[in-house]
Amino acid sequence: MSFLKSGILIPALLVLLPNLLTQGGNMPDPSEEALSYLQRCNVVWDTPSKDSSGSMPLGNGDIGVNMWVEPNGDLVFYLSKTDAWSENNRLLKLGRVRVSLEPSLLSGGDFFRQELRLSGGEVIVQAGSRSSPTNLRVWVDANRPVVWVDVDSPQPVQIRVQLEVWRQSDRTLEGKELFSAYGMMGSPHPVVEHADTVLDGQKDCIIWYHRNPTSIYELTLRHQGLESLIGKLPDPLLHRTFGGLIRGRDLVRTDKYTLASVSPAKQFSVAVHVLTAQTETAEEWVSRIRAQAKRVEAVGRTQARAAHQRWWLNFWRRSWIVVSGSPEAEVVTQGYALQRFINACAGRGAYPIKFNGSIFTVDSREPDEHFDADYRRWGGEYWFQNTRLPYWTMLPTGDYDMMRPLFEMYLKALPLAKARTQIYFGHEGAYFPETITSWGTYANSNYGWDRQGKPVSYIDNPYIRYYYSCNLELLAMALEHFFHTGDRRFLSETLLPFADAFITFYDRHFGRDGDGKLLLKPSQSLETYPETVNPLPDIAGLRWVLQELLRVPLSRQDLHRRNLWRRLLEQLPPLPMKTEGGQTFLLPAQEILAPPINSEDPELYAVFPYRLYGVGKPDLQVARNTYARRPYKGNEGWRQDPIWAALLGLADEAKTMVAQRFATKHAGSRFPAFWGPNYDWIPDQDHGCGGMIALQAMLMQTDGEKILLFPAWHKEWDVSFRLHAPGKTVVEAVWRNGRVHSLKVTPSWREKDVMIIGADKSE
Repeated sequence: MSFLKSGILIPALLVLLPNLLTQGGNMPDPSEEALSYLQRCNVVWDTPSKDSSGSMPLGNGDIGVNMWVEPNGDLVFYLSKTDAWSENNRLLKLGRVRVSLEPSLLSGGDFFRQELRLSGGEVIVQAGSRSSPTNLRVWVDANRPVVWVDVDSPQPVQIRVQLEVWRQSDRTLEGKELFSAYGMMGSPHPVVEHADTVLDGQKDCIIWYHRNPTSIYELTLRHQGLESLIGKLPDPLLHRTFGGLIRGRDLVRTDKYTLASVSPAKQFSVAVHVLTAQTETAEEWVSRIRAQAKRVEAVGRTQARAAHQRWWLNFWRRSWIVVSGSPEAEVVTQGYALQRFINACAGRGAYPIKFNGSIFTVDSREPDEHFDADYRRWGGEYWFQNTRLPYWTMLPTGDYDMMRPLFEMYLKALPLAKARTQIYFGHEGAYFPETITSWGTYANSNYGWDRQGKPVSYIDNPYIRYYYSCNLELLAMALEHFFHTGDRRFLSETLLPFADAFITFYDRHFGRDGDGKLLLKPSQSLETYPETVNPLPDIAGLRWVLQELLRVPLSRQDLHRRNLWRRLLEQLPPLPMKTEGGQTFLLPAQEILAPPINSEDPELYAVFPYRLYGVGKPDLQVARNTYARRPYKGNEGWRQDPIWAALLGLADEAKTMVAQRFATKHAGSRFPAFWGPNYDWIPDQDHGCGGMIALQAMLMQTDGEKILLFPAWHKEWDVSFRLHAPGKTVVEAVWRNGRVHSLKVTPSWREKDVMIIGADKSE
């Protein structure tokens, strides 16, 4: 076995790779074994839930469902969508649907079983008589914008479907609830949420929508000194309309909120069609959703469900990690699978995954916080430091299609970012703030409402005043995406526009010191150190992305780009570090000019996300010293301690923290992967995704062309995995009883780049 001793890689096992790569003729097919094990990750409940705190999540990448069965037998679910932005930039629910049977679902016996079946992306409810139960199936079509509720009863039943709307009148958001419209906190203007509309006069369906008659977009541009962009860039909120249409065969409307069956039957199917669109009139939106429903229902149900099941089957076959060997390993496997499922439920929409609840928020029952399901702490804005973690998980899983919404949101906002840079600073390039609206501006509450005597570029919020390093991490992620996929269109249309804008910003925005080195001042080191000189995350980020950019294959016409990248790389100051007591360690910045105001460890950004230090790299001990000395330790929410431990080869610590993380959920939620609220909201997407990244790094790390396997794996756990690496490479391996049982690398020519190593468990 290869071992890591004092940071030196000893490739003692490389000679065994050819044997390992052809081994396993008598081993079970790992993909089928993983799919079989996935059944054990299903979530099964044998009692109904009292309310939405006992909901299960479902989704198709854009549409989300929180569903539960109440003690009276009613099936209830919230509907959500990734682009349901209100006039105040809140991401709202579409509504709530209640399905009732007569006789009740729970009549005829005391049997109840509700199961989330991951392999098919569906929830099955069975109740009543154990020998002959009534069956309900809920699924969100993976390929079409519709939610289906299928009823199969051994005896004829009546069905009633009701729309439940809580936004019944215009109202002003005030007090603590205003936190969910974060960007408008402190506004001198009333923050009004408008009512939903439920149409009357429909014969065989329910139609409802929320339509934004107003928008904070122009107010925001004017307030932030960007009024010259009004009319040049479209308002993303005004007249945005979102809602749905509910109907089913042999169902008729009894009032504008209710459908009921004409007569008892053994089988029913209810379709809930949803749509978001910006239309000139509400009537146009109604016409569009009617036409959409007709197109969706023109596809045969058997055909549609088969395609839905194929999508989920292909998703699970694309990547897996199955850990076994102890009860805690079982928890890790389920937690990993459930978080990846939640990512997939919201990962293919028009906008990125919201870190603070995704599309699965429910009624708030936190102490002193009793709000409806539209509420979420920190509102509708995107914090990059929080948004990024779900997307770093998607590179090793090969879920590249789910990264598209993140890149597209920033790409669409790039013209605004370039114009803002010129207006605020008078130079070329572009930057995005750490916290942005979905169209790229600051949150007004961060920019500051009182502008008396302040230059247009001055940001009130000290946590993000000089925070630019998020742009480098977005670029780093885009680089990884390109190296994984080799997608030349992505290179030209996304990666290079980001690189041109962000690198030019750093080159033009900052001066040089007496030695000709880049002088990052004024600056800050993440949110924690608000006033610094030469912060480590920016220097490490620049060093990492410039080195990686120089690996990108470009034509001679791109020589000007390479010249800029090389010049700026040569002008970078050294990483801040210090030697004390015989130990060398990294520092948050060259100079810290003000006390900390948050609790991050910026010095470790040279390990992740910018992998300048790690297993198989020089000066590993410097990074380990830094990790051991970090002032802010934790293993919840957005904290990255398990990721750093894994990337530094600290197998014991990584194992302990990953197990702890996947075992720690929100006490008030029934679903085992509804983490939080931690620092954000429920379900906290950073908590589960931080665990995913750490587990992936325990098994596989890449460095240029090199693929390092089991760099921080604890030998007490067995594992089977399939992960993706740069160069369109897929690695499948099985580890049993402390050794590799099988290994397959696709394409086979990449076998030469694989190293199987062990980890020094000392810390």
